Amino acid sequence: MSDQYNTMKHVIAALVHNEAGVLARVAGMFAARGFNIDSLVVGRTEDPKLSRMTIVVSGDMAALDQVRKQLAKVVEVVKVVDYVGTDYVERDLMLVRIATPPETRREVIEVADLFRARVVDVGHQELTIEMSGTEEKIEAFIDLIQPYGIVELARTGVIAMARSEKAPGKTPRRRATSAANIPSGASEDNGIDPTQLPPG
Repeated sequence: MSDQYNTMKHVIAALVHNEAGVLARVAGMFAARGFNIDSLVVGRTEDPKLSRMTIVVSGDMAALDQVRKQLAKVVEVVKVVDYVGTDYVERDLMLVRIATPPETRREVIEVADLFRARVVDVGHQELTIEMSGTEEKIEAFIDLIQPYGIVELARTGVIAMARSEKAPGKTPRRRATSAANIPSGASEDNGIDPTQLPPG
């Protein structure tokens, strides 16, 4: 099987203790194994002692399985979940400043409206637009506005959460994979239970 089929995007969530150095240790673990992190977001949860990390990385299943297991062994990591094969919601937030002289401003606003984005700042020759959605949606918007001239762009990276349990008899769009072995000192799961990780 070709690398194209072996390689896939993984969205991994980790619940960690809110301590100094955890982010560096986690990022270093991926880097040491040759994985390029597409995005890494850290945010607080409802528990001030815990933070939630959402990591988007591409790689083959076997290699990432080893990374997940190593990640779960880090002392500060409480829980690791890989959303591969699971029905989940993801969002990325973007702020983009676009060159908009009077003759193109209306066009840019119309494109933003189509994507349900909103203008958050107006200048004489520029507009700043805020947009949230999936990576695919944001990339499509960027492609459309690129010809107008992007002055500055910032994105938060992906955050993700498992969808709520459906009513009995309804089949989710994707089935969760079976749970992996749980290493000592931490837990890891490929099947998602919404109670496993707090929102964040």
